[in-house]
Amino acid sequence: MTDHWVEWHAAYDRPGSSLARRLEVVQHRIRQVLDGAAPGPFRVVSLCAGEGRDLLGVLDGHPRAADVTGRLVDADPRLVATASARAAAGGIHGLEAITGDAADTTQYDGAVPADLVLVCGVFGNISDDDIARTVNHLPMLCAPGATVIWTRHRAAPDLTPEIRDWFADAGFEEVAFDSAADAKFGVGTHRLRVDPEPYAPGVTLFRFLTPG
Repeated sequence: MTDHWVEWHAAYDRPGSSLARRLEVVQHRIRQVLDGAAPGPFRVVSLCAGEGRDLLGVLDGHPRAADVTGRLVDADPRLVATASARAAAGGIHGLEAITGDAADTTQYDGAVPADLVLVCGVFGNISDDDIARTVNHLPMLCAPGATVIWTRHRAAPDLTPEIRDWFADAGFEEVAFDSAADAKFGVGTHRLRVDPEPYAPGVTLFRFLTPG
């Protein structure tokens, strides 16, 4: 492992940075989903979860935190260790953070179908074809009516319009798409409106590109 992704997370701690602003938007959308969920158990999976700041930042002190179970998957053991420590410090016991290939659907065995699927920090680091492939396979990780929250930069050429179309083609309805004129990020929130696909282990969703 290189230090790239560990260092990348440092931008979260710089107030006003694009990454810090994106985190605020993602957390807002997660909070909306959780606040609007029916009483009872609530499952979450997070692909390339890193330190888990998006989800853990919402669950810390949230009245529904005890209802949430799920799995955070990342390839860097240092980031996974940080996520595990954050969860323990916040008394969040229903989530497990594991080291593994988030592109391999086997990693989610036993944690799906999920009510919320987080695909944040992924689409800017894989090929266009792999984005389309991932979106097309996301229904196999979803419970009926599940929500997917994803991110992608809007640097030229801006691919977010195509990604939103791919979600529609895969059976999702758009709940929101957040961006800002002075920001380069986009955050999509989509709800599954068709029946989920059967879960299948051993499917490779994407190949994470080596950071430049």
